[in-house]
Amino acid sequence: MTHDSDILIVGGGLNGPATALALARAGLSVTVIDALPADVRSDAGFDGRGYALALASVRLLRRIGVWDRVAENSQPMLEIKVTDGRAGETPSPFLMHFDHAEIEEGPMGQMIEDRYLRRALAEAMAAEARITVLNGDTVVAQSVAADGVRIDLSSGRSLSGRLLIGCDGRRSGTAERAGIRRTGWDYGQTALVCAIAHERPHDGVAHQFFLPPGPLAILPLPGNRSSIVWSEATDRAAAFQALPDEDYLTVLRPRFGDFLGDIRLEGGRFTYPLNLTVANSFVGERLALVGDAAHGMHPIAGQGLNAGLRDIGALAQVLKEARTRGEDIGALPVLRRYQEWRRFDTAALAMATDFSNRLFSNDSSAIRLVRDLGMGAINALPRLRRGFMREAAGLTGDLPELMR
Repeated sequence: MTHDSDILIVGGGLNGPATALALARAGLSVTVIDALPADVRSDAGFDGRGYALALASVRLLRRIGVWDRVAENSQPMLEIKVTDGRAGETPSPFLMHFDHAEIEEGPMGQMIEDRYLRRALAEAMAAEARITVLNGDTVVAQSVAADGVRIDLSSGRSLSGRLLIGCDGRRSGTAERAGIRRTGWDYGQTALVCAIAHERPHDGVAHQFFLPPGPLAILPLPGNRSSIVWSEATDRAAAFQALPDEDYLTVLRPRFGDFLGDIRLEGGRFTYPLNLTVANSFVGERLALVGDAAHGMHPIAGQGLNAGLRDIGALAQVLKEARTRGEDIGALPVLRRYQEWRRFDTAALAMATDFSNRLFSNDSSAIRLVRDLGMGAINALPRLRRGFMREAAGLTGDLPELMR
C-alpha cells in the first residue's frame, strides 16, 4: 500500500491537533481530518469556555510549540480551595486548601480560554510542514490491510496511512467502525458552562464547591473573570438553561456566593450531559484511540483534557521509539505498549472521579460528616496535602518525556 501519510488522525478539536504536532515532532507525516470548516474552527470570539491545564499538560504544549502562542492569555492557578455545603449557606469549615508555594515546580496549572488554545493549535499545525489538515470533511468508512489502513471521506476522497488515530470524542465513529465497544453509565447530571465577570479579583484562586446536586467549579480567567462549570440534575439543568440571562444569574448567585462581589454573564452558555464512557480497548488493528475517544469521565477534577494530553505524550513516545528501532509503527504489538501504559491510569482516574461524584453529590448528613472530616484531615497533613497537589499538577505516575 502506498501511504499518503504515516498517520491519519480523525478529529480536529483539541486532542487531534495536539497529537498531530507531537507526532510531527517525532518525524512522522500526519493528515488531520476535521469535520468543521476552517473559519468555524478558528473563530476568535469569546464564548465563555476555558480549560484547566495541569502543569504537566503545559509542559507538553510548550514542547510541541503551542504554549508560547497562548502564554500571555493564560491565568496561573495559584491556589485551589475545596469546600462542601448547600446553596445559600455558609460552607463547611472543613476544607482542603492547596497553595502552589508548597511545591517546588510553581503554579499547579494554568487556565486558558478555548478560543486561544484552538487558534494556537491551528497556527502551530500550519507552520509544520509534516502536517496536512483537511477541513469540512468526515470519514465514512475505514479498512485495514497488512501494511496500512485506508479511509474514505464524505468528499469522495480516499487516504491511506500506516496508522489511524481516533480523536473524535466520546461517540467516536473511528472506534465504532472498528467494532470497539464501550463501558459506562449516565450520571443523570448535566454540566452548565459559562463565564462570568465579577467585581473583586480572584487572586488566581480556583474553587470547587461540592453541592448536593453536583459540584460547582469556579476557575480563574485573566482579569476579573472566571469560568463556571456547574453540575445539576439533567431536568433542572435544562430548565435553568432555558431561563433568560438575568434569571439564570438569580439561580446561580446563591450557589456562587458573594465573595467576589456582584457577577454578570460574559460570552455564551453551554450544557454538556455527564457520563462515564471507557472504550473496552484503546487499540485495534492499525488503530489507536486518544482522549475522549478512549475515555470520557466526569469533570469533577477537571482532568478530561489533561488525561487526553497524557495519552498523546505516551503514544508519541511509543511510536517514536518504535520508529527508531525500525518497527512497524502501526503493528498491534507496538500499539499495545501504548495501551498498557495508559489503561490502568485512565481506569483509576475514571473510578476516582466516579467515586468522588457519588460521595459528594448527595445530602446525607452522615456522609457529609465523614467527607468533611476527611477533607479536614487531608488539609491538616502537609505530606498528604502536597501529594494531592502534585497529583492535581499531573506530576505523579509514569510521565511521558514530553511532560517531564
